[in-house]
Amino acid sequence: MSFLNAEQPSVIELVTDFGIRILYHPSLGMEIGEQVNEVLNDALSGNVPLDIFVFEGSVIEGANGTGNMNYFAGRPMKDWVADLAKTAQYVVAIGDCATWGGIMAVEPNPTESVGMQFRKKEKGGYLGEKFLTKSGFPIINIPGCPAHPDWMTQILVAIATGRMDEMLLDKFNRPKTFFTDFVQTGCTNATSFAEVIKGGFGKRGGCLFYEVGCRGPMTHASCNRILWNRTSSKTRANHPCLGCTEPGFPHNDLKKGSIFKTMKYLGVFPKEVPEDENKLMFYFKTGIRKTLSNPSSGNNSK
Repeated sequence: MSFLNAEQPSVIELVTDFGIRILYHPSLGMEIGEQVNEVLNDALSGNVPLDIFVFEGSVIEGANGTGNMNYFAGRPMKDWVADLAKTAQYVVAIGDCATWGGIMAVEPNPTESVGMQFRKKEKGGYLGEKFLTKSGFPIINIPGCPAHPDWMTQILVAIATGRMDEMLLDKFNRPKTFFTDFVQTGCTNATSFAEVIKGGFGKRGGCLFYEVGCRGPMTHASCNRILWNRTSSKTRANHPCLGCTEPGFPHNDLKKGSIFKTMKYLGVFPKEVPEDENKLMFYFKTGIRKTLSNPSSGNNSK
């Protein structure tokens, strides 16, 4: 559904302007029943070239590695995933479930869910750490819950126009063009992250990192650079970033009391700080800023 909201380019422009033929999509395809099997088998046999295999959802290996908990078109879904991934020139994993396993993979994980090439932060996943597609690329990960629609269509355009060699991937196989900046970049609450604004420090309306669990300073994503619906983002709407593009999502494995709350030491110091920040130095700088910005502190005499 997020894919259908893409604007730059739109799904229609993928077809009309970039020549992408959508062989099958559960919401767009006309095929049902046995017709779906025909499309998939034509791709596997080579009768129809499969340039890009896009997969959404966790790979369910349960029960006991059989995949019987998730059947599709007469076979365990995991078997289709393995066969189509070997056939395609490129494979794109869309969303947290396909990339890292997502919420489905939170312990105790009765469905034995994993991502295509990662299980949380661990390389491997269903297809294995060393898996490469026919193009020589690993699985291209577009995480998010949901993934941004324009991230999806723009990576498809890069593949369709032969520009993937220009696309650098990070250590989690995410395209750096979308996942180098932090969500904090462009956030309208960024000022209150560094300073205490009157009535706003650590509260809704101010920076959401200090109290309500915003993960914007440590989450790689361009949500505040490529806005959702070209209009807004979670943090611009004063909702904490959930860190859904990072392989640790859902963070703290949904531990009770960890949602919409900043986990702290001694009830004061955040347990997690922005990437590349020394914790002690971060606490020191934050304390100094709070002291300097608090109008009730210091000597006001002239």
